[in-house]
Amino acid sequence: MKSIVKLSLVTVTVFAVRIALADSPAIQRVMLDNHTVVSVPVAINRVTTINFPGPIEAIDGAGFTVDGKTPGLFQLAHAKGSAFLSVRALAPRASANLNIRWNERTYVFELAESDAPVLSLIMESPPVPEEAGHAPEVSPLKLLSLLDKAKAFPLLKSQQPESVANVGFTTYDGKPLVSDFNDYEIQIEEAFRFNAEDTLVFRVGITNKSDTPLIYQPDSFALRAGNRLYPQSISDSDGQVAPRARSIVYFAVTGTPDGGRNNLSLKNQFTVLVQRLSPPPVITVTNIPVRPLRSLRG
Repeated sequence: MKSIVKLSLVTVTVFAVRIALADSPAIQRVMLDNHTVVSVPVAINRVTTINFPGPIEAIDGAGFTVDGKTPGLFQLAHAKGSAFLSVRALAPRASANLNIRWNERTYVFELAESDAPVLSLIMESPPVPEEAGHAPEVSPLKLLSLLDKAKAFPLLKSQQPESVANVGFTTYDGKPLVSDFNDYEIQIEEAFRFNAEDTLVFRVGITNKSDTPLIYQPDSFALRAGNRLYPQSISDSDGQVAPRARSIVYFAVTGTPDGGRNNLSLKNQFTVLVQRLSPPPVITVTNIPVRPLRSLRG
């Protein structure tokens, strides 16, 4: 393994981008832009990790060592195929540039030794502009794989973070989204957005509050966002919930009913609907004659 990473000459329009202070100055987010230089303060006694949305293709720089023993200004650690790298300064007032190749573009970082380092720098993809267009063609096999990825998201996030780097995710633990239909309710627990497929996957819990089985059409899930309704593209459900029980279901929506992109944000206030097959329970009201109270006489 080479101890010194060769410098790659890259022609870019250089604009110094200073990382703005946030509530936590040691953790920063920066939008990816291959026409800017990102200045990153790095410490001698701390490690700075630079995170990308997906696997890094190549790293170029001068004055870097990978083992800490070979002379250098900075020590660099990176596992091939991973989406992040870590660096620390080896000398006071050290400075050097680091060029990182990702998604067929080169991004330039200017590292400088500092007593106030950034410990985690999260590089984010620019937001996709809201634009008209046709929804991508997503095959049934691909939809199944998206459901499986949503189900395994916690495990993938911890063991293969690069595989879910571009997946939007939110949970509604603090502010649940519940659709109440009297004798049953549907609660959205988690939501995932796969932007390339213009697909949202939902994990929902269906609670049967009655004493009779709840039967519904398993492929009839629909999502309401504002005044628009989006039918499911796939679901994983058996179509029934036992009395006084709860069932977990996954379903997805892709594009719009007219074939366009939905570009739905996970911040929407969603409502989940499903076609019920079993009749609602009949509530029997018995009118019992009310006897007048007798007056008490002493």
